[in-house]
Amino acid sequence: MADGPKLLDGVELRHLRYFLAVADELHFGRAAARLHIAQPALTQQIQRLEALLGTRLFDRTSRTVALTDAGAVLRERASAIVRHAARDLEEVTRIGEGSQGRLYLGFVPSVLPLEPLRGVRRFRERYPLVQVELVEGFTSHLMEQLSHGSLDTAIVRDPDPLPGISTTPLITEPYVAVLPADHSHAARATLTGADLADSPLVFFPRAAGVLAQDKNLAPLLESGRRPRIVQEASTWTTIFYLVAEGIGITVAPRSAAVTAPTTVRVVPLTETSSATTVYAATRTDDHRPLIRNFLTLLPTHDR
Repeated sequence: MADGPKLLDGVELRHLRYFLAVADELHFGRAAARLHIAQPALTQQIQRLEALLGTRLFDRTSRTVALTDAGAVLRERASAIVRHAARDLEEVTRIGEGSQGRLYLGFVPSVLPLEPLRGVRRFRERYPLVQVELVEGFTSHLMEQLSHGSLDTAIVRDPDPLPGISTTPLITEPYVAVLPADHSHAARATLTGADLADSPLVFFPRAAGVLAQDKNLAPLLESGRRPRIVQEASTWTTIFYLVAEGIGITVAPRSAAVTAPTTVRVVPLTETSSATTVYAATRTDDHRPLIRNFLTLLPTHDR
């Protein structure tokens, strides 16, 4: 029993392919032609395989070639081995090319109306053997998960810089004001930050992202006054419904306001250079084709 592994160490897939060709043809000349090798070389490889296994695989005469009992068993087993090896090696190749595997993708909910997540559908259509797992969260939390390796990439909004993380801008869009329907400025066609600076504000907690909050509040901060946040919430949907109930106003990315209820008023902001950008974030040292294939399908433009 101890010699078994040593004998098998020398058996290669090419030995099995050569054996199967002879077993199919039962003729060394035809098998050699099928394999595109010289007949003496094929005979030598079959003899090598028989020596490694310690048994004859063929009964050979000057006119006939027949499988031995051991050869008949090997024909059945070798076919499965070669077939499974080909399947497994093809899988390895697909994984290496980034066309198979699993992609853990984080995203902030405010990008749902935008094009980046449509890239997920295109990616799934092009690479159906890749399983995409979507993880929703705050930008700050997604960036931490990406840094720790629990995410492969993330679509985030105005992320704070983080060592070891690279970001690629995808879409830049303006902010809008979202007001209760009975707000004194609800009927205005446009508003400035100064118009809203004294209104109570409903907004995300600062822990959701420092840079994101600063950029979001910039239209109000540019008026020289600090906004007064009276209520925090963790999703835009909650924020918009709190606004609808008259708790306060908010400033939101234009695309996020698509999900606002009809009981609020969405008004463009003017006299501000502040805008929000959606980024694709990846680990700087992650050069896997899987990531590259996904990123190439994401749109990059301003709205």
